[in-house]
Amino acid sequence: MTATLGRPSDIPALLRNCRDAVTPALRAAVARLDTAGREQAEYHLGWVELDGSPGSGGGKAVRPALALLSARAAGAPEETGVAGGVAVELVHNFSLLHDDLMDGDRERRHRPTVWARWGAPSAILCGDAMLALAVEVLLEDPSPHAAAAAGLVAVTTRELVRGQAEDIAFERRADVGVDECLSMAAGKTGSLLAASAAIGAVLAGAPEATIRGLRDYGMAVGMAFQLVDDLLGIWGDPAVTGKPVLSDLRSRKKSLPVTFAVQRGGAAGRELAAWLARPGDPAEPELRAAAALVERGGGREWARAEARRQLDVADRALAGAGLVAAPRAELSALGHYLVDREF
Repeated sequence: MTATLGRPSDIPALLRNCRDAVTPALRAAVARLDTAGREQAEYHLGWVELDGSPGSGGGKAVRPALALLSARAAGAPEETGVAGGVAVELVHNFSLLHDDLMDGDRERRHRPTVWARWGAPSAILCGDAMLALAVEVLLEDPSPHAAAAAGLVAVTTRELVRGQAEDIAFERRADVGVDECLSMAAGKTGSLLAASAAIGAVLAGAPEATIRGLRDYGMAVGMAFQLVDDLLGIWGDPAVTGKPVLSDLRSRKKSLPVTFAVQRGGAAGRELAAWLARPGDPAEPELRAAAALVERGGGREWARAEARRQLDVADRALAGAGLVAAPRAELSALGHYLVDREF
């Protein structure tokens, strides 16, 4: 592992190092799956292509990195957090497999999704197997606190499912409130980042105050990340985000900035609410007009300010958790790196 990395520019190297530390254990876990499930999981994770040739690798592995850093922040060797890193990465990918199916997304990272290639039943079963595997890996860990870590993953999965269920329910409602939307984001996005930031410390047997501080940090970073993701879903550069321009508005998604503008944006919010209720596929000029309504209704300014506020909450949580200085600085830098995409 590298020495203290306090600047966001160092974070890509930190993420690569953490991914390299967790990947052998993750590969060993996935190898336990049945032949079809293993093939689909390895493809989904970016390890192989459809023709069986080597893949270019998966995502940034942010959640495993948080697991390793939380172990080090609690004063334990980073290896203590490896099982936790494997578990949260499996839970994350379980949720992606199911999300792709529920959202009808036929591509992820410019590749066919598992359900688009193998069918909906296969994607459901592969995701379920990865979730079960996450608990299995934790319960086999030699840490005397492995059961507590597995319990954390179970509660986190329940919260993640709650958030996803609320997100789907919001699609059918015209009266979604800002607080409801924030609660949904806390379940769908914040809960797993909170667990990732705490699970290494749980496996290390850290004091409850340390675990709570890391969990609060992860939740705040998750909320800030979701706010920024919602901003990018409207105003992000497609070359950077990999999504079509104005993608969230194209699907009339009730994201955080949209919900704020509708609920608290006055005349612009009322006009936006009426637009969201219209049927049909909007053309780009209509989407740009809707984005302008979100901005006029204060949604863009509020989301950016709230993301910054959540980052401050995250840093305060770290400051009060009694952590080792070097990994604490890395955790802070990682949080800012994830959120500063919009600023």
